[in-house]
Amino acid sequence: MAAAALMVVPAAVQAQAYSCAIPNAVPRPHPDLPSDSQPRRVLPIGGYTLAITWAPRYCRENGDEASARLQCGSGNRFGFTLHGLWPDGIGKDWPQYCRATPLLPRPVIRAHLCTTPSAQLMQHEWSKHGTCMAGETPKSYFNRSAALYRKLRYPDMEALSRAPLTAGQFAQAMARANPGLTPDMMRVTADRQGWLDEVWLCLDKGFRYQRCPAHQGGLSPNASVRIWRGRR
Repeated sequence: MAAAALMVVPAAVQAQAYSCAIPNAVPRPHPDLPSDSQPRRVLPIGGYTLAITWAPRYCRENGDEASARLQCGSGNRFGFTLHGLWPDGIGKDWPQYCRATPLLPRPVIRAHLCTTPSAQLMQHEWSKHGTCMAGETPKSYFNRSAALYRKLRYPDMEALSRAPLTAGQFAQAMARANPGLTPDMMRVTADRQGWLDEVWLCLDKGFRYQRCPAHQGGLSPNASVRIWRGRR
């Protein structure tokens, strides 16, 4: 087994990565390509979505998979992780897989594994979404995504998990923790059992928070949501 180098996580990021060790041998992704069900689609960009994932629930459902080993095993512990930064279209459709791309450079993967703890997910995010953002390189795309992610602050997830909670109440708690963010600027998602899955934050073309479009989906504000706080 390859030795792992422990990354000391700054206090300001504690709600995101409680502890994270990056292996010396960085995982190598495989190509992520368009398909019949996920075709290449070049469209104008109308705004962006920053998607974050609640890692304890993800590990509860996926922790036994080899692809989840870095996130859910080896002593690593996360709160919210960065799923990705997605360019949105003007209407309901969005651009994706806009240009062919090689595999991500390993230094880029290493630099962001404690933000998005999956090399394959990073390859997917760049291939599907980052290639549609004019002027972006893998390095600049992930630096931009990570900067937006690291600005976020979080409510007391432990306390929220111990009382009845709606998606609207959770959005209000997130908004209180982040000046300039209001509940209608985010979408909360959950799995079929009602466990918190992701939060989607809506951004304008200048990467500032904006009200989410009605078609974007997410839970109704009155929908019940639960927060899984255990490792599995």
